[in-house]
Amino acid sequence: MTHITSDAGGRLHAFFADPPRPVARTVRALTAVELAIGVLAMLLIFVLVLVQAGQRYLPLQGWPWTGELARFCLVWLTFVTAGVLVSSDSHIAIETIDAVRNPTVRRVVRVISCLIVAAIGALLTAEAWELMHTQGVLRSPAMGMPMSWLYAISIVGFISTTLRALVAAARFAVLGVPDPQELDDSRPEVTST
Repeated sequence: MTHITSDAGGRLHAFFADPPRPVARTVRALTAVELAIGVLAMLLIFVLVLVQAGQRYLPLQGWPWTGELARFCLVWLTFVTAGVLVSSDSHIAIETIDAVRNPTVRRVVRVISCLIVAAIGALLTAEAWELMHTQGVLRSPAMGMPMSWLYAISIVGFISTTLRALVAAARFAVLGVPDPQELDDSRPEVTST
């Protein structure tokens, strides 16, 4: 029985340390789609804000939909890229726990925090799903866009955040959390001249 458990643990370790090619390719493709939506939203925000600024100095009547679409793009940018930030460990985090020397404590705290992020992502997914189906009759004031679109695009990020947080929790549980001092030692020193 011990052999089966250690063999399964070894396979899990190998899976998380070096995922199979199809899995890695799929994750890279999904990440590229999420980042592309985020970049498109950021470019739209930039252009729309420039248009709004330019409209103030032109004798023409402004387009109110530019501000509305820029706000919607900010929502989409925030939620669609959240999953990518979770999986790259770039989301907002308090790194105090990383200074703890006990690797078991670091591992448990990281796993619990990832599970909390996954639970919040699942709740946001459920709420966005509900809003997507109940708010479809409402339209945005300036563009006339169905409000269900706002939630439909955001749901992509909520699902991604949930799944990526669950994978991160499993990865931390299996592989552990690297010692921050080891990470600091592996970084090249910066010297000023």
